[in-house]
Amino acid sequence: MSLNRNEAQQIAHVLTEALPYIQRFAGTTMVVKYGGNAMTDPELKNSFARDVVLMKVLGMHPIIVHGGGPQIAQMLTKLGKQSQFVDGLRVTDAETMDVVEMVLGGLVNKDIVTLINRQGGRAMGLSGKDGDLIMARKRQHKRAATADQPEQLIDIGQVGDVEKINTDILSMITRSDYIPVIAPIGVDAQGNAYNINADTVAAKLAAELRCQKLIVLTNTPGILDRQQQTLTALTSTAIAALIADGTIAGGMLPKVQAAMDALAAGVNSIHIIDGRIPHAVLLEVLTDSGVGTQIQ
Repeated sequence: MSLNRNEAQQIAHVLTEALPYIQRFAGTTMVVKYGGNAMTDPELKNSFARDVVLMKVLGMHPIIVHGGGPQIAQMLTKLGKQSQFVDGLRVTDAETMDVVEMVLGGLVNKDIVTLINRQGGRAMGLSGKDGDLIMARKRQHKRAATADQPEQLIDIGQVGDVEKINTDILSMITRSDYIPVIAPIGVDAQGNAYNINADTVAAKLAAELRCQKLIVLTNTPGILDRQQQTLTALTSTAIAALIADGTIAGGMLPKVQAAMDALAAGVNSIHIIDGRIPHAVLLEVLTDSGVGTQIQ
């Protein structure tokens, strides 16, 4: 089936628009935090996998860090265990940690690996335990003081913070044809496992590798102003002001705070994008307009 003139010109325009970005980013490493609807909708799952494979074919080195909160909640429900949260963090006792490892390191991780492989890529699944990739420490969670109570230190179980990321194994993998897919599970020197926020792991990893880009898929169009309009380009100074006046709050706040840490550590740019749009990653990397908010 042949193309008409307008269709052919449109395809040519897309390809020529992508060319300078392909040239600029060939050979660079990008961390992609994969989560939200893009992990559950079949069309979005396949488009994400194709995006990642094409990035690798074009000479880029994508590294995937994934979440899996809804899948963990579903498994806990099946096992008759109720999820508990403190300030948005899942309380992770030993039994829950077993489920987290099974779901994140097993079911979710291998599903993503299979998706990428089916699209012609070569993916390798890892957790933070592999090669001591993510060294962690137990989070000392403090609940802020209120009018009725002073600041409290609350034990939320095996929830961790990143202490160190050993990038040697990732450097070895990315120099090959393989695409690393990382479950955000950390380990301490005694071998204890920790459940770590995927946004935090992605940001720390991007910082350690001095990545060209950190791309975070969300279920929103990006960072929104008070009129719910997308702010397409922001600086760190503007971000600080938006946090101070409460415009950035709720679930977006930890994503932005992790992104700011990565920016301060040398990552060139952060992209918080709408993962509900098919091929959102390619649109962000290879077009002029993008599909979210860029922070530089």
